Amino acid sequence: GLPGPGPGPTTPLLLLLLLGPVVADITDGNSEHLKREHSLIKPYQGVGSSSMPLWDFQGSTILTSQYVRLTPDERSKEGSIWNHQPCFLKDWEMHVHFKVHGAGKKNLHGDGIALWYTRDRLVPGPVFGSKDNFHGLAIFLDTYPNDETTERVFPYISVMVNNGSLSYDHSKDGRWTELAGCTADFRNRDHDTFLAVRYSRGRLTVMTDLEDKNEWKNCIDITGVRLPTGYYFGASAGTGDLSDNHDIISMKLFQLMVEHTPDEENIDWTKIEPSVNFLKSPKDNVDDPTGNFRSGPLTGWRVFLLLLCALLGIIVCAVVGAVVFQKRQERNKRFY
Repeated sequence: GLPGPGPGPTTPLLLLLLLGPVVADITDGNSEHLKREHSLIKPYQGVGSSSMPLWDFQGSTILTSQYVRLTPDERSKEGSIWNHQPCFLKDWEMHVHFKVHGAGKKNLHGDGIALWYTRDRLVPGPVFGSKDNFHGLAIFLDTYPNDETTERVFPYISVMVNNGSLSYDHSKDGRWTELAGCTADFRNRDHDTFLAVRYSRGRLTVMTDLEDKNEWKNCIDITGVRLPTGYYFGASAGTGDLSDNHDIISMKLFQLMVEHTPDEENIDWTKIEPSVNFLKSPKDNVDDPTGNFRSGPLTGWRVFLLLLCALLGIIVCAVVGAVVFQKRQERNKRFY
């Protein structure tokens, strides 16, 4: 039922809703749980060659002593880098040190970087240099608005989970398949830029460190995400008529020490189908000025607003009903 006018058992719930979603704790980056078999760290091995231990790269990707350049600042380039080893961790966190920069000013640059945790690897395609209709998770760091009608502010970070049935629509900047997103000014910064992706017990968190303050800022925080184990980490980038340098400096994967129930431990995590429990119909994806969708997940604020609107609606109906009842009573008295 709806909350009453005074304190009661629903008060703590409303207080929690007012606080909104709790920001996930991001590791300090110095944990002993760094998984080197899934990490790309300087000094790189194999500089100047076409391969390196634990990682494969293709397309326009070049390896230098300071960075892995997925694409140069040239038109119509695609490049990617993929981890050799499938990841069988149930709970993990990836820290990515990256740099997007180029000569293009204002909107004269593109297209961006995609970070992947997917079933297939080293398959080129139209989605930031990698395949469409993928299985798994993608985080898009998009620098160019292809949809001229959008109210989003670019650069823009968004998340997509796919079971192979969805296609990424570049003309709409992935609007139809986006789960959540945020504006993030990461291009042409004169200091280091970082992104953290955390997945634990169905909760997916994306945070950024773009202000040179050595602190994480919340970008995306959603629950109900189901990802299997045994997929591959990778990064890709693409350019079209407009271009940028897309550089990966490091990718560090950390194992999160999380306890699971016996039922969860008995699941064959390699057989899980990538999914989200609040999947939306494409027709429901309507832009709002904040860069999110009105049909997005019910965060604490949205639940609170829904409850408040429902409570106000009931009060209005009660008042109107009382007024109508009183007028009827007065009218009936005239006939006595």
